[in-house]
Amino acid sequence: MSEQASRETQPDSNRPADSAEGLPSERKLKKSAPIKLRLFGRTDVGQVREHNEDNFIVADLTKASRGLMETDRNQIVGERGVLLGVCDGMGGAAAGEVASQLAVDIIFQKMISGEPPKDHDEIAARLVHSIESAGLRIFSEAKLDRTRRGMGTTSTVAALVDDHLFIGQVGDSRAYILRGDRLVQVTRDQSLVNQLIEAGQLTEEEAETFEHNNIILQALGTSDSVQVDLTFVELKRGDTLLLCSDGLSGMVRNEEIREVLRTIDDPLEVCKTLTDRANQAGGHDNITVVVSKFEGEALPEPTEEDISGLRYRKYQLPEPMPPSSLTAPDPSRRVKELDQPKISVPLTPLPSTSSSEGHRRESDSERREDPSKDGEGPSSYGPRSHGSDDPIQIPTDGAPQWLIVMMIASALACITIAGYYLLKP
Repeated sequence: MSEQASRETQPDSNRPADSAEGLPSERKLKKSAPIKLRLFGRTDVGQVREHNEDNFIVADLTKASRGLMETDRNQIVGERGVLLGVCDGMGGAAAGEVASQLAVDIIFQKMISGEPPKDHDEIAARLVHSIESAGLRIFSEAKLDRTRRGMGTTSTVAALVDDHLFIGQVGDSRAYILRGDRLVQVTRDQSLVNQLIEAGQLTEEEAETFEHNNIILQALGTSDSVQVDLTFVELKRGDTLLLCSDGLSGMVRNEEIREVLRTIDDPLEVCKTLTDRANQAGGHDNITVVVSKFEGEALPEPTEEDISGLRYRKYQLPEPMPPSSLTAPDPSRRVKELDQPKISVPLTPLPSTSSSEGHRRESDSERREDPSKDGEGPSSYGPRSHGSDDPIQIPTDGAPQWLIVMMIASALACITIAGYYLLKP
């Protein structure tokens, strides 16, 4: 990758987080001419994996419809907006597929619930709540079914209501914007390798061969809560959005992605070309892409300043956050069982390489090497201590503490009485 391409496609890690001056000056929704979208999405299993654990969503929230029928590929943004997202599941075999499918389904259902958003804060808060709710539901399902323990998914989801595109990020799937001839990554990877790059401990060239580049720092479902990184883009006419899993960004260089987006106009052909390029490069992971081109008189033509100023920008929600109709999922409710058996592989804590905990994706080749990962039950796949067996977890649940105390007291009383009569002259 050229130095120029690297600078243009990576967020500025030295730039401080956006203050109030970096936020939109007007938080109310704009009533103007319609915004038009031409979009498409595609997912591919790749050349190595046996299962596709990725999922994506393309939805018209106003019509409460999702899909890629001919009529869905050209949309006009309505009062509820448009939802686009990519989720990259993990957990082994089909458990990752369950997690990513749950994520897109729950986020969609939450985004179409309630009244249409009244302002930017409300749509942004609803996006964050939806992603958080999906994470909690996946976590609850994993606790209920031991075969799905450790399943999780990344989530990069964009919601558009007027000219403001909000992006909620968990994990290392990515969102890019092509404006003019410049491609900019408008999300930040929540991964160990990106953390080391931003800390200056690793160069981008070294990152390509870094042995722990499959460790991410957050995923939906691996804990009961997540920190959603909320960012936004004020769109201009002709902007192109690319959402993708790391099956694309990890196999195809940013400069090549930029050229495909710049030279091919049809989103369907863009998706096909990018997935083909990733497969030609080795296809080491599942590949998922969603491409949307934004047009319409409501969007101004980009100026040179708009092009050069495009960057990663956080959106600061007010405290407290706007009220939401979203509620936590009921852990007693079970998701409808799928036809295929699902397998869960626990996620590995990050070794002493970093102070943060990380989650590692498991390849199909790793599962084949260890028969314990072929569906017979949960297994661990991280560093072990000098070849010893996995530690045995001793159950701590038992009788109530008051009962134990009474039993001990009764035993002591019996011993005292018996001793009295035995020692009595």
